[in-house]
Amino acid sequence: MAIEFRMIETNGIRLHAAVAGPDDGELVILLHGFPEFWKGMLAPLEAFAAAGYRVVAPDQRGYNLSDKPAGIHSYAIENLANDVVGLIDAFGRERAHVIGHDWGAAVTWWLAIAHPDRLARVAVVNVPHPAVLLKQLRSNPKQLAKSWYMLSFQIPWLPERVFGSLAGRGFAKALARTANPGSFTPDYIADLERAWEQPGAAAAMLNWYRAAFRSQPSGPHERRVTLPILILWGVNDIALNPSLATDSLPLCDEGHLMFFDDATHWLLHDEPEQTCAVLLDWVADRPVD
Repeated sequence: MAIEFRMIETNGIRLHAAVAGPDDGELVILLHGFPEFWKGMLAPLEAFAAAGYRVVAPDQRGYNLSDKPAGIHSYAIENLANDVVGLIDAFGRERAHVIGHDWGAAVTWWLAIAHPDRLARVAVVNVPHPAVLLKQLRSNPKQLAKSWYMLSFQIPWLPERVFGSLAGRGFAKALARTANPGSFTPDYIADLERAWEQPGAAAAMLNWYRAAFRSQPSGPHERRVTLPILILWGVNDIALNPSLATDSLPLCDEGHLMFFDDATHWLLHDEPEQTCAVLLDWVADRPVD
């Protein structure tokens, strides 16, 4: 599989992106989450490119080789979504299929809410509708306890220091233990550590969480998802309860949910072949249930 790498101008910044597949294929954009980078979406990148799609997997802003604008507000959800809209424009398309995991899923949800005219088929992995997550964090002590790390990231400068030292001492290996055995290879663990060592990366990645807690987006008041959306969920997620996925469905006009009983938060790593097969069927508008 031939993968090329580009710096793409979008929304006033430059995003480093992996690009594959034929130029005339339907556009698919793959959005990684925290604390990964484009390579976290390698399995679907290869699968969609082999199936004839034009696939773009960026390092989202603040990550790895992409630009890292200063200030917490630079990482507000509207800016993150506008980066993706700019990618669609950069490839000369009106619409794109978008698939996101973790924070990439949060961006995908917001795109589906605020920019449905720029999307075709969308899918999210192990992150619920934003209104559902916000409600649970405010009202469910068990979910709040599971999400302790989000609160710890709000402290100024200290998480950067801790994150930097942990990265040097094998934080990626600790992260790998939250996935199924063998899902994170030694090579990928080393790749993660190199990505985190990029200048400014630690602060920029943490600023995604800080921006989320400091302001709510000013987008449409009615935050229903009118597009068909597929939610994939690894049941053994240590941070997010599966009920969050079920509770997201009433906010979708056409939502579809698939649980993977033997997978974790890192579903795309745990079960790459099965999840890619489902995603290919979904984007091609074939039955997935």
